[in-house]
Amino acid sequence: MTHNRHLMDDYDDYENLYDPLKNDRQTRRSRKAKAGKHTPKKSESAIRAELAPIGGTEGGFETTYRPSRYEEGWLLNSLRDFYRQEYITDVLALVRGGKEASVYRCAARPGLGIDLLAAKVYRPRQFRHLRNDKMYREGRGILTLDGQDLNQSLHNDRVMRAIGKKTDYGKQVMHTSWLMYEFTTLQTLYNIGASVPRPVAASPNAILMGYIGGPTHAAPALSDVELDKDETQALFDETLRNIELMLMHGMIHGDLSAYNILYWEGQITLIDFPQVTSSQGNSQAHMILQRDIERVCDYFASQGVERDPAPILRRMWKQHVERREQDVAADLSRLTAEAE
Repeated sequence: MTHNRHLMDDYDDYENLYDPLKNDRQTRRSRKAKAGKHTPKKSESAIRAELAPIGGTEGGFETTYRPSRYEEGWLLNSLRDFYRQEYITDVLALVRGGKEASVYRCAARPGLGIDLLAAKVYRPRQFRHLRNDKMYREGRGILTLDGQDLNQSLHNDRVMRAIGKKTDYGKQVMHTSWLMYEFTTLQTLYNIGASVPRPVAASPNAILMGYIGGPTHAAPALSDVELDKDETQALFDETLRNIELMLMHGMIHGDLSAYNILYWEGQITLIDFPQVTSSQGNSQAHMILQRDIERVCDYFASQGVERDPAPILRRMWKQHVERREQDVAADLSRLTAEAE
């Protein structure tokens, strides 16, 4: 009986973290309206209407940027935690739109030591076009909003069943995990000296990070830049340094290309990490790393740096993956011999 009580207590904690019916007034209202009767599938215009703001700029959160009607509700709700926690004082502009998320330039609170921050806000599920993420999730745990791995918990059976059945609650758990992999990866990479934005905070639907660019224009992606000949080799080497640094810590970006490497004042910054995958736990890790390296080499070849991706891949894989596997096998063998 005590075990069951602990199980229910843990489940309640998880549910409070993830369940949109507990955390989102709009979702609760929508669910109540459906109760007791069947309603036909909603049109896109009807869904957009539901995403209109609840109370507008309640709590004094008014923004210079004027979102569209259907965008305003989810944007302000996603960023309101950052406003209440006094990280940001304003949303100034949309700097990058995408199928999965949009990025906004925000005014930082005076005293943070920085003028601008970037908020990456995931789009509502109704309009988000996530790639098939099953390939990337292999070998990864499931992260909660506080960065804890649910797979390490002894009391997560009901959570895993919800995920398996693809309930609304299960989908929200997976959405949070996808977002938190990006945030925790940024934390790790920033701390080990990778060229990534500084992570600042995370909320259930957004990530706040350092802003790359000027007060009126965000840093462009490498795909939109023609590099000077005297900087291409150094930037190519810096890109490879970051790929190798990730691999040294068991990570592969998984979607690296000139489209998600920013360029500003002669420096590069890698972005977009929700699909980061394990070099050890993913059976397709070699292919994923190969694709990242080939895309990077293709771009820099267009800029005049001719490099064969094959030997780069072989060296990195042998040094940072195969050698680690050999070390782990040796350690297990030693421990087994000692136990005998």
